[in-house]
Amino acid sequence: QVQLVESGGGLVQPGGSLRLSCAASGSIFSSSRMAWYRQAPGKQRELVASVTKDGSTNYADSVKGRFTISRDNAKNTVYLQMNSLKPEDTAVYYCNLQLLTLRYWGQGTQVTVSS
Repeated sequence: QVQLVESGGGLVQPGGSLRLSCAASGSIFSSSRMAWYRQAPGKQRELVASVTKDGSTNYADSVKGRFTISRDNAKNTVYLQMNSLKPEDTAVYYCNLQLLTLRYWGQGTQVTVSS
């Protein structure tokens, strides 16, 4: 069983930055694809960014150039650095781990971008 614990969310002004962290338990982190999703009120959950076990990254068009996903396999942790935040980035952000047919989710962390 894998547990994912997110942290780093909060309230930030437009143009500001936040860094989200997701710490994973267990031993499969380094073999897994890690991703961040988000869900705004009344909207479907959407993929924000992902990173493979080999470090290849992928981003939603809406965050390209502003967000950076990274991973530290020694710490079993994935990060999402969010810069130049916009009000439309407001959502609950979820960490996701995927390995073959296994899929785990964190509990989510709220990010609110408002002046």
